[in-house]
Amino acid sequence: MSRLFVVSNRVAMPTARGVAGAQGGLAGALNAALKKTGGVWFGWSGQEAETPSVEPKVADYDGVTMATIDLARQDIDEYYNGYANSTLWPLFHYRLDLTEYERDTAMGYERVNELFADSLTPLVQPDDLIWVHDYHLIPLGDGLRRRGVKNRIGFFLHIPWPPTRLFVSLPYHERLVRTLLAYDVIGFQCDEWLESFLHYCRKELGAQVDDATGRIDIDGRTVIARAYPIGIDYAHFMAQGDSGEARQTAQRVLSSTRYRTAMIGVDRLDYSKGLPERMDGIARFFDRHPERVDDLVFIQIAPPSREDIGSYQKIRAELEQKAGQINGARSRIDLVPVRYVNQGHTMAELFGCYRASKIGLVTPLRDGMNLVAKEYVAAQDPDDPGVLILSRFAGAAQQLTDALLVNPYSPDDIASMIRLALDMPLDERKARWEKMHACVRDENVTRWTERFTSDLSQAGK
Repeated sequence: MSRLFVVSNRVAMPTARGVAGAQGGLAGALNAALKKTGGVWFGWSGQEAETPSVEPKVADYDGVTMATIDLARQDIDEYYNGYANSTLWPLFHYRLDLTEYERDTAMGYERVNELFADSLTPLVQPDDLIWVHDYHLIPLGDGLRRRGVKNRIGFFLHIPWPPTRLFVSLPYHERLVRTLLAYDVIGFQCDEWLESFLHYCRKELGAQVDDATGRIDIDGRTVIARAYPIGIDYAHFMAQGDSGEARQTAQRVLSSTRYRTAMIGVDRLDYSKGLPERMDGIARFFDRHPERVDDLVFIQIAPPSREDIGSYQKIRAELEQKAGQINGARSRIDLVPVRYVNQGHTMAELFGCYRASKIGLVTPLRDGMNLVAKEYVAAQDPDDPGVLILSRFAGAAQQLTDALLVNPYSPDDIASMIRLALDMPLDERKARWEKMHACVRDENVTRWTERFTSDLSQAGK
């Protein structure tokens, strides 16, 4: 069996409270995949060094080899804070108004990808399957090819791929996509993002594209592009529910809310998650139904992220202001309708929060998939499940069609869905949950990994 070699911007090193990034997403999914398949996880350590070494630091953790390199301050500013998170991230989430186009950061992005290629190439063995992840490392496959790496190399994009009319606003967009086509298999979270990419390849590059198979023929080589919806590590996540930590957290939520209905949101503090818009929808609900302030408490868990970037500082201030306005207008001595928690939690604690909450409010403005929606469904009590309110603009909406699908830009729509969720009878809640739960259980991270690596192992045959 070929060794799996995973490459991502950051490597989620173990911590005293479990794997870093336990809120879900790339870190939790890949750690689970590597434990099952074995192999190496390569990426940035998250540390800054004055003169970083090309040679990675290597250590073994619980059967997974972690290989990491440090970055210089200029690299972090230009590659990570700059091009990756101030150019590609907002553009790929349809936010042209926040997208910054700077030549220096673009050059820093390419420079760090070259550094990754230099550091990674000596570690690769001939039979390794190399699986590169996310928008930080789009050019890496091309860098490996130029260094003589002939292995099968796959790439998975965890965020949306924007429509062609938006994407062509990126300077040198063709150059970036041609580096992406150095991979053998390119994966997207759902059909919508895949279709946007295939449209670009056909329209802008003149590639021959077979929509049915995802085959792209260009410049004498063939690339396969397909949708691989990511799932959660279902078995591991459900095991958290049996822990004392999860049960105690659920009890704390229930007792502290005085057994009013708890509604929960769990998101990184990011403008793509629609947090201010979510608060506007909650405010609209209370404006329409002031008597129901006795029935509902909203808990928003929003750990900070990318705090060096100005747009993230702005979103935190706006969210705190809106939460304060709702509480100022609706609080009483013994009642606060919105709880805003600006810190992370372990997976077991999140399980307990989900289990105790009868409404899950997941309303990103645009999201590649959104694993929080799937975690919420998995954590529900089968005899008394809660209701998932889910943005129709999240990739998860293509799978979890029995959620209450909402337009996250509309406060009226959010308010209406909250009312429907609060008043939904048990029989309907069960029927909706059972279908979603079957999807979350079966379309798990193991299946996701197996599908992608199987296609990658067959590439070129």
